Amino acid sequence: MKILLVFLSPLWIFATVHYAKIEPFESIMMKSAVSGLVLDVDLSAEGTMVHDKRVVYIDDALDKVNLESSKKNVALLHQMLDINKDIAKSLESTVERQEGYYNRINKLATASKTQKDTAFSAFSSAKTQYLGTKEKIVNLEKQILDMHYKITQLEDTIAKKSLLLHDQYLYKMMVRKGDFVAPGSVLVQVMDMHKAKLVLFLEPEELKDLETKSVYLDGKKTAYKVDKVWKVADEKFISSYRAEIYIDAPKDTFSKLLKVEIK
Repeated sequence: MKILLVFLSPLWIFATVHYAKIEPFESIMMKSAVSGLVLDVDLSAEGTMVHDKRVVYIDDALDKVNLESSKKNVALLHQMLDINKDIAKSLESTVERQEGYYNRINKLATASKTQKDTAFSAFSSAKTQYLGTKEKIVNLEKQILDMHYKITQLEDTIAKKSLLLHDQYLYKMMVRKGDFVAPGSVLVQVMDMHKAKLVLFLEPEELKDLETKSVYLDGKKTAYKVDKVWKVADEKFISSYRAEIYIDAPKDTFSKLLKVEIK
């Protein structure tokens, strides 16, 4: 007689419990794009939400002098350009007259060779002066273009020597007054507090049909989903995969610990 054994087991909705801190959506190390001496830092802004305010000021005195000098140079170059354009117009008329005179005398059988050579020499000299002036105009135009580029560079450098924050949370000031910074030096650490995220590490089994699962926070079902999953196992938690859930920013403070279930 054969006996058939049937094992009946209830269907359980299994979910691993995770605990994650509410973290700012993004943490950014803002670095200097220029070099110079730090003249001022706003230490009072550290640990606050900063709205359109300068928090680090790097010495830009020489850049401002250079900028003012460059702008005056441009004005002088424009004056020189206008003068040379007037000269070119005058020389152009001279060239036309000398060319006309040479063409007329060159056709006269009664004109001597010396007269013809003198007329040609005058025409050639006037044309050379005209072309030389035109070349000078081109050089001046190039100098003006180069100077405008230099002015743009200086304005960009001056702007980068004042670190302005716009509606950002200044978590930590990384420099102090009197420090010398180089390009790439970290100035401040700021955080995006307009959104928040939960970071957790999921087991391979939890990744199955993840898009169909709901996120429970402190036992309450939410409309949140797992927004991002790393495809490579974490270096520290070698059998788990890093995942992030993006949530609304808390009304009070960050770093609160939440119980997270995905089921």
